Amino acid sequence: MARLLSVNVGLPRDIAWQGRTVHTGVWKSPVEGLRRVRWLNIDGDGQGDTAGHGGEQRAVYVYQDEAYRYWQDHLGRSDLVAGQFGENFTVAGLADTEVCIGDRYKIGSALFEVTQPRVTCYRLGIRMDEPDMAALLVKHGRPGFYFRVIDEGDVEAGDEITKVASGPESMSVSEINALLYLPPHPRERLERALKIPALSRGWRHSFEAMLAQPTTTGNAGLGPTATPPPAWRGFRPFRVSRKIAESENVTSLTLEPADGHPAAVALPGQFVIIRLGPSAATTMTRSYSLSSHADPASYRLSVKREAHGIASTYIADELQPGDVVQLGAPRGSFTLRQGTRPVVLLSAGIGVTPVLAMLQALAAEGSPRHVWWLHGTRNGREHAFAAEARELLARLDHHHSHVCYSTPDPEDRPAVDFDSAGHLDLPLLQQLDLPQDGDFYLCGPARFMSDLTASLTALGVTPDRIHTELFGAGPSLTPGIAASPKRPAHVPTGEPGPGPMVSFARSGLNVCWGPSYASLLELAEACDIPVRWSCRTGVCHNCESGLVAGDVNYQPDPLDTPADGNVLICCARPQGDVVIDL
Repeated sequence: MARLLSVNVGLPRDIAWQGRTVHTGVWKSPVEGLRRVRWLNIDGDGQGDTAGHGGEQRAVYVYQDEAYRYWQDHLGRSDLVAGQFGENFTVAGLADTEVCIGDRYKIGSALFEVTQPRVTCYRLGIRMDEPDMAALLVKHGRPGFYFRVIDEGDVEAGDEITKVASGPESMSVSEINALLYLPPHPRERLERALKIPALSRGWRHSFEAMLAQPTTTGNAGLGPTATPPPAWRGFRPFRVSRKIAESENVTSLTLEPADGHPAAVALPGQFVIIRLGPSAATTMTRSYSLSSHADPASYRLSVKREAHGIASTYIADELQPGDVVQLGAPRGSFTLRQGTRPVVLLSAGIGVTPVLAMLQALAAEGSPRHVWWLHGTRNGREHAFAAEARELLARLDHHHSHVCYSTPDPEDRPAVDFDSAGHLDLPLLQQLDLPQDGDFYLCGPARFMSDLTASLTALGVTPDRIHTELFGAGPSLTPGIAASPKRPAHVPTGEPGPGPMVSFARSGLNVCWGPSYASLLELAEACDIPVRWSCRTGVCHNCESGLVAGDVNYQPDPLDTPADGNVLICCARPQGDVVIDL
């Protein structure tokens, strides 16, 4: 008979870790007597990061006494106590290999249902003083699992645990855990898992993404949206064949392969990494969206001159037709989806470039879809591609357009050059009566993206229909880390390292690797480059980023490899010069 050995609770606390403050509820301690279990929690318990822990389907975390004995032996530890793994229930029995998703158990006067294995993050490593603990739980098949509370009630240590129902498909916690994190990922088992009603939403979405994955590399259930792997590794020489001033502050370059081989067809909306500069000493690495539809003979980049932009100034003032630059293959998941749904293209300023490529693709195929073109800029002098967009829209049978000027010049003509003064915002979107069932593609400054995403959500557009692309570094994800003032990306303090060059393309930084860094993630953090991570041990793939050029080695090895052309920066080190899409 399985038995509840200990009930453990603890409220979130702030702890110091690597010079930062972490807010976490992983510290749990045993309590005596009856304790009320409620729909979202146990009385006296709390989670520090409710995005990753807690909620209806992760209300109570369960870990086994047998697993404690295993880790005591494996780690050579004699100091493990109930609650050490952050569990609410320490139990005898209920092994991960025997408990199945959807099983129901009666404990005390409460009824529970098994919903998912534990998703382990770096905070368990802090609690255990074992940095690789997140990976070890998965590698050794001992994650523990979560209960959903079906009937609230009281429990206490010593209660018997009675199984009252079995989950459909009879898929164990251990099997479900391995299906997400460890290759292979058989389709028939993914399909079986999705037949289990009790499986939590997050795991369901991951398995659905894996089933829909169009490529065989990477793990779409964990990493970025799958796209075809880059057509080539590293950089190829491209010659500037044309240079055109599109507006007062935007310059377009047409680039043709200089090595005698055709370029690859890019998907509408993708970007490239470019290396340019008059000499090796001043080489600059940047990322720019392609502003033209697929053409294997050439690519078009369109770059806005920034007030203090070294690269954009060089492109506008110095780069000339005939010059050669180095180009990485097109990449990125901000691409036009096929189908029959309406398409809404929203952009501000130079954010027009990827959605213009999408508009070209729609016009080239004579798409019968309803296409909305919504663009905002300051005035006519800065309105790039105005004539081109009008010509492309005219080739579509079902097109709609609205252009906003925030500060129109006296010579800008209402209803001719632009449709309204102001910005693309919620009141305007409400007036336009946009189709809620469309696919929405947004590109522009960070504030524009966040405001428009919120506006579309307020209009009833579901998150899966809103697709975004942000110029520059993407948003960070550092769960549990206390907020601190944002700093622009910079080279690390102290003397440069003696190692190879690490180029962060979106941030425009070239930094020498040094032995003080355990991973590319730690180097990026030292530069205040926005990064995304959770496990820091090669499990969760939140840190998966584009590896444009160069090679890395891993320590520890990731449990599942990233997609071709990508790297898990949390456990990777450069083997030579590398270029990362960060």
